Amino acid sequence: MPTKKKTGKKSKNKEEIFKEQLDNIESNLEIAEKIQKKEQEIKKEEKKRKKNLEKKAEIIRKDLQEQLLSQNKFGKQFEDMIEDYIFFVKLKEDLQYDIKCNGLRYRTMTGNGYPVDKPNESVQNLVKINAQMFKILQDLELKAPDEGPKEGEGDDLL
Repeated sequence: MPTKKKTGKKSKNKEEIFKEQLDNIESNLEIAEKIQKKEQEIKKEEKKRKKNLEKKAEIIRKDLQEQLLSQNKFGKQFEDMIEDYIFFVKLKEDLQYDIKCNGLRYRTMTGNGYPVDKPNESVQNLVKINAQMFKILQDLELKAPDEGPKEGEGDDLL
C-alpha cells in the first residue's frame, strides 16, 4: 500500500481552525463580560428604585396614620387597610415602571414564529389599581397625601 505524503496542509488548517476558535472564544468572553456589567447596572438601578419606593411608601403610611389619628379612628382594621393601600402604592409604581420600560405595546413572537404587537397588560392593571386605591381612601374617609411639588411646579406668584 502506498503511503500518503505529509504536506503540512492539514496541520496548517488545524492551526487556522484553532486560531479562529480561540478568536471566537475571546469575542464571546468579551460579550459575556459586557452583558454581565449591564446586568449589574440594571440590578443597581433596581435596588435604588426600590429604596426610593420604600421611602415614598413610608411617607405615605405616616401621613395616612396621622389622618386616622386626627379623626380618632383606631384599630387593627384601619392599620390593615393602610397596609393594603401601601401595597397598592408599590404595585402601582412597579406597573408604571413596566410601562416606562416596555411601552404601551410590546413585540413578541407567536407560536408560528411571526412577530406580533400586544398591548401591555400593565396599562389595564394600573387603572384597576388606581381605582382600588381610591376606594380604600374613600372607605377610610381619607385623602391622598401630598407628595410635595414636583419638578417645575411651585408657588409662582406674580
